[in-house]
Amino acid sequence: MSKDSLLAKLHDRSAVVGVVGLGYVGLPLAVEYGRAGFQVIGVDTDPLKVAALLAGESYIPDVRPAEVAALRAAGRLSPTGDYAALAAADAVIICVPTPLRKTRDPDISYIVHAANKVAGLASAGMLIVLESTTYPGTTEEILQPLLEARGFVLGQDIFLAFSPERIDPGNPRFGVRNTPKVVGGATPACAEVAVALYGAVVDRVVPVSSMRAAEMVKLLENTFRAVNIGLANEMALMCARLGVDVWEVIEAAATKPYGFMRFTPGPGIGGHCIPVDPLYLSWKLKALNYNARFIETADQVNMLMPQYVLTLVQDALNDEGQALKGARILVLGVAYKRDVGDLRESPALDVMDALLQRHAEVSYHDPYVPVLRLDGAALASVPLEPDTLAGADCVLIITDHSCTDWALVRRCARLVVDTRNALRSAPDGGARVVKL
Repeated sequence: MSKDSLLAKLHDRSAVVGVVGLGYVGLPLAVEYGRAGFQVIGVDTDPLKVAALLAGESYIPDVRPAEVAALRAAGRLSPTGDYAALAAADAVIICVPTPLRKTRDPDISYIVHAANKVAGLASAGMLIVLESTTYPGTTEEILQPLLEARGFVLGQDIFLAFSPERIDPGNPRFGVRNTPKVVGGATPACAEVAVALYGAVVDRVVPVSSMRAAEMVKLLENTFRAVNIGLANEMALMCARLGVDVWEVIEAAATKPYGFMRFTPGPGIGGHCIPVDPLYLSWKLKALNYNARFIETADQVNMLMPQYVLTLVQDALNDEGQALKGARILVLGVAYKRDVGDLRESPALDVMDALLQRHAEVSYHDPYVPVLRLDGAALASVPLEPDTLAGADCVLIITDHSCTDWALVRRCARLVVDTRNALRSAPDGGARVVKL
């Protein structure tokens, strides 16, 4: 199939779109293509996810079960665990995880596995796009050689591009369609068909000159956030030593109508992007004999925050004449961010683990995370009730879900360590509050 034929199929929605990886990134994308009229083949190695989708269910809060059921009924979403199904696809988008190893080095094994599978069944005229966040050069170093080894000429026989995912779980304002999509192709022809692919479901597509440039865009976005969160966290540490309320300082600074962007401190950073992506860039640059100093410094500050929170709890209890050992600690919110149930890289897990190691009695409340495993044991979320709050020696706010009754927390708790300034609008009185 020629470039013009592929473009025609993309424009009239007759192209078959394959999505590899049906998580927080891949499933919303697959649903958007199905909604636009494309036939979508979704591949995931998790049989539970595939079974849920086949049954018309959703495991992603941003995707309504009714949407999945409707697409299944219309025959526009075909979930499977078998990569062979992608042989029927005209375009394949790879959205697999890119975590860090325990050594905090990039783990691109999911990309390598998916790339080998997709390249092995690629056919002439197919477009392959990598969306997984990774270091600059990954697409041309891993996918390109696999395709060229099969005799394909990029931009003629087959098309290759990179387009960084920009999914923000739990964001009610921005989704797949109204978030601009950056695209970089291996050749101008590759870029042209990739722009056509995303232009079918995204309001604005932003082409850049190369796949490396597109890979770098994503890393800049999340490095910007990681560094500025690190700055806010260090500002909190400095303000504590100076006896100044960092939250008051930030709110006042944010009144400046130019030259300032509001970032806030917290117990650490979590999720699948901000704690991970900058380290992919830093790792790549070490191979080029360059030290990414801002990234390394921000990472060090952000990684220290769970330990600082532990110190806040211990000091707050000491002020009450109570040791941390044996203290009953109720953690409010364990997800990595507000109003989602995602635990990936959540600082709450580090804080809770540290509390348990010091023999505190730890419980938690999180309406989005009914059960979690910590140190090999299963913990269940407890109800947020007056007796639960009053029975805790310290209530520790890690994640400020918007559905939490903060007035109840302020009224019924005795001691609160607030790492999110969640009680700023709660009525005075009741608990003694120690803020980050």
